[in-house]
Amino acid sequence: MRFEGKRAAVLGLGSSGEAAAKLLWREGARVTVLDSGTPDPDRASGLAALGLTLVLGERAETAPGDYDLAVVSPGIDPQAPLFRNFPARRIPLIGELELAFQCCRRPVIAITGTNGKTTTTQLVERVVNQGGMRTVACGNIGRPFSDALQEQEHLDRFTVEVSSFQLETIQTFRPQVAVWLNLTPDHLDRYRDLDEYRLAKLRVFENQRETDFAVINLGDALPPLRARCITFSASVPGGDLWSKGDSLYHGDRYILSLRDTCLRGVHNVENVMATLGVALALGLDLAAATEAIKSYRPLPHRCEPVGERAGVTFVNDSKATNLDALAKALESATQPVILIAGGKDKGFGYEPLRELAARKVKRAVLIGEMAPAIEKAWLDRVPCLRAATLAEAVRLAAGSAAGGDVVLLSPGTSSFDMFKSYADRGDQFRRLVRELVT
Repeated sequence: MRFEGKRAAVLGLGSSGEAAAKLLWREGARVTVLDSGTPDPDRASGLAALGLTLVLGERAETAPGDYDLAVVSPGIDPQAPLFRNFPARRIPLIGELELAFQCCRRPVIAITGTNGKTTTTQLVERVVNQGGMRTVACGNIGRPFSDALQEQEHLDRFTVEVSSFQLETIQTFRPQVAVWLNLTPDHLDRYRDLDEYRLAKLRVFENQRETDFAVINLGDALPPLRARCITFSASVPGGDLWSKGDSLYHGDRYILSLRDTCLRGVHNVENVMATLGVALALGLDLAAATEAIKSYRPLPHRCEPVGERAGVTFVNDSKATNLDALAKALESATQPVILIAGGKDKGFGYEPLRELAARKVKRAVLIGEMAPAIEKAWLDRVPCLRAATLAEAVRLAAGSAAGGDVVLLSPGTSSFDMFKSYADRGDQFRRLVRELVT
């Protein structure tokens, strides 16, 4: 086994840290897990029961130890003391994505982009399985790659959603098919600027060879790639896959209409085209692929209708954790919008959406750390109210709406200033709406 007898440190005891620790344990490594916070006690006790060493709390930040390698969880900031303690001691450091790849014996489909990763990853999983190849979706989608490896003897390949954070620490990670969906400003609280964020994302292509495939959006100017490229775009002509309205084409051949699926909006046109690009790369039958896409049902928190009262529709788009996702939700709206937006300050402003909001938004109800900044950016174009809680925001939005309007929760930033996660935010919104409409 590759890591048998190695002394390994795992930094961070979230889901990916737990999966990495267990993978190293299965590989025969001597594992120490360090977390400077307060991890889930059940997770910690489960690893302790396996015989792993745990160092928790503040002492983890400076704990000594002689290690052959360290595996860092993607959520740990490279500037955090826990992270910096290891490069300073010249201990080789990789991420959970790289660790899993080094133990993987199957080809990998990797999907990255600012928006649409999870939807596309699920679509690809469905299309590949329908095409007769066994795969499972894992990675940033929720189930860590390191955990999914337990099934690899029963699979033909892995479908892995990858984030920029995960790609920061790769070394040998090489997808057979790499998918680039889009790039828009995000995570500027972690990266110095958009260029640094872009460079992290581009690492998905770093180790590809001429025999591999890159499925890429023509709307983003990418550098020359070694892999064979399959191109798509809903806005730039000339792609291998292209669209006219809701209709999708491969070359001169009509493939399907988005109206025949449960997906809506230009962003999902491109997600479906990217999925079809993977099917082309793997030589799958496009007719079977389209049937798989038609049967797909979107996950919660993605433009999800959650209730209706007096002709007002309430829509949960809590997964909109950056400006581009919010823009896509507004562009797809065909009715006047009462928008609930705001959340954690991630280092970007809402000025780029000022004119779009002026066209689409009847009133904005603002929450979280970003509320004052959004109000300042939009106030002369969009009527704004502030709310201290989501419950207050729902009440104000419902009171501002008339029949035919949409109350849209599409925050445009992450949730961690007020909620555990975007899912927690969306679940609370759904509950509040149901209380309101029943």
